[in-house]
Amino acid sequence: MGVRHINPEGLHRSPAFSQAVVVERPTKTIYIGGQNGVDAEGKVVGSTVGEQSLQALRNLQVILESEGASLADIVHWTIAVVDGHSFDEGAAAFQQVWNRADPPPAITVHAVAGLNAGCLVEIDAVAVV
Repeated sequence: MGVRHINPEGLHRSPAFSQAVVVERPTKTIYIGGQNGVDAEGKVVGSTVGEQSLQALRNLQVILESEGASLADIVHWTIAVVDGHSFDEGAAAFQQVWNRADPPPAITVHAVAGLNAGCLVEIDAVAVV
């Protein structure tokens, strides 16, 4: 496929993320803008990081499926969580939707001062198909 997930010797290894992802040939790349935990009408779903993360992940799935892709095609996530809220619930939501047989993407998590009104988490992604 031309995509390799790498975890070089000398770096921490985690089942939850890869240290880097290498794309070795031209391929279809999907850049997904930040998804909040909102439904199709733009209404915030849930009041916890876990509930909103699960909805944001569902939104990502809808986008990917519209392009014939899946979560397994994601090579990088950037996750923003409102400062003062733990991302532990968001990580648990990720584990609900991620197939553990697939190599995990590279992941960056940021604590931010705020997001759109009522939103506690935002996830953007890059997928290679």
